[in-house]
Amino acid sequence: MRRIFCVAAVLLAASAPSRSSIHVVRAGEDLQTALNAARAGDEIRLERGATFTGNFVLPVFDGDAPVMVRTDLSAAELLPPDQRVTPAAAASFARIVSPNGSAALQTAPAARHWRLAFLEFPATRNGSGDIIQIGDGSSAQSQLSQVPSDITLDHLYVHGDPQKGQKRGIALNGASVTIRDCHVSDIKAVGADAQAIAGWNGPGPYVIENNYLEAGGEVFLLGGADPGIRDLVPSDVTIRHNQFSRPLEWRGSRWQVKNILELKNARRVVVEANLLENNWQAAQPGYAVLFTPRNQDGACPWCVVESVNFTHNVVRNVAAGINLSGHDSPNQSRQTNGIRIEGNLFDGVTTKMGGNGWGMLIGDGPRDVTVAGNTWQFDGTTLVYAYGAPRIDGFRFVNNAAPHGQYGINGADASTGTLTFERFFNAPVVAGNWLSGGPGGRYPTGNRFDAPFDPANAKGAGVDVAAMRALADAIEHGRFTSSAK
Repeated sequence: MRRIFCVAAVLLAASAPSRSSIHVVRAGEDLQTALNAARAGDEIRLERGATFTGNFVLPVFDGDAPVMVRTDLSAAELLPPDQRVTPAAAASFARIVSPNGSAALQTAPAARHWRLAFLEFPATRNGSGDIIQIGDGSSAQSQLSQVPSDITLDHLYVHGDPQKGQKRGIALNGASVTIRDCHVSDIKAVGADAQAIAGWNGPGPYVIENNYLEAGGEVFLLGGADPGIRDLVPSDVTIRHNQFSRPLEWRGSRWQVKNILELKNARRVVVEANLLENNWQAAQPGYAVLFTPRNQDGACPWCVVESVNFTHNVVRNVAAGINLSGHDSPNQSRQTNGIRIEGNLFDGVTTKMGGNGWGMLIGDGPRDVTVAGNTWQFDGTTLVYAYGAPRIDGFRFVNNAAPHGQYGINGADASTGTLTFERFFNAPVVAGNWLSGGPGGRYPTGNRFDAPFDPANAKGAGVDVAAMRALADAIEHGRFTSSAK
């Protein structure tokens, strides 16, 4: 009996999970050795204020409990969820710094279950490449089995060099990635696009929540390069409660500026309750938000933008609003479809930012586009401009509020209203809108055109402007929480 008991005890001990442990890495010690030795559930705590220089790799380990890498701060010093980090709050963070133009931190193929928190990542040498690489954007990552997954970036301060800039903050080519409560800034380049976050060779899902994101070329981008994984479309993306911005001091400078948010290859995307601001005409005409499929280098005929909800956002101080196209040209792509633009405030779409001040550009035959319950404050000649072929099926423009402007809803070589609808749309629904000051006879019945335009008198059209401006103020000042609506 005693022998049986001893055997059972040995078997239980062998099957019991190993205990997680905390490893403190101090200045001058080898961070990569600590990363390589990590086991599921471990914590690696870096000495506060210490600098770790290298091109570090998150390796593969057995198990599903995440490994945490963070600065060794007391519990009282850790910012809570929904409180975005600031440069001042990051003053005591450990710093992970690249000594060259390669990423300071990247993932090994198929690495899983890593969480990085309360760390600073400064620019690479001369601002080249990416600061953080999740996955591999090249053809070396050609199979889904190679894609890193279950990665969380939490309360990070990622920034370029104020003078030299940075090509990209975070390259997002993984699966099941969350980026939350981070501050990414000074991402800018001369004669080239720069992005705070960009992804093109990862399947998703992604959660991008409550971050401050600042960049020149595109602040956030999906697509832009043909994926190395065949038939891949980044999918199931939630973008919520972020401030997308850039300093007005960059206007007229050497830094290249294009747009704020661009989807070139994306499916099932929710862009909800964000602040998008400060976009001017420069390297592009100045549209803030682009839903434009791109078969970038001719090797992605499956590239598409579909099933996108752009809702309850504030877009302000921009040269033009939304650019939405149905197909790539000249390369083949799939048809843009299932786009819903609803409940947004376009607050200051203005020619003062150098562009045409138009609300929306739509063409080349997208399908099933709903534009509902938005308010535009714009000073250009045109609210919606249509172009190209084929005609647009399933277009609904309902319950919006805006000044009509000189041309209102207009199209290429077509007059306002009726002729534009006949030439560029198949049976569009245009109803319940307040197009203040417009010629009612050129539009379907069921719209109103009285002037002057005062959003407080919208009577069911558009949004509550005061509430949306309060939302923008809360996001800008970091007071927005997941319970706020």
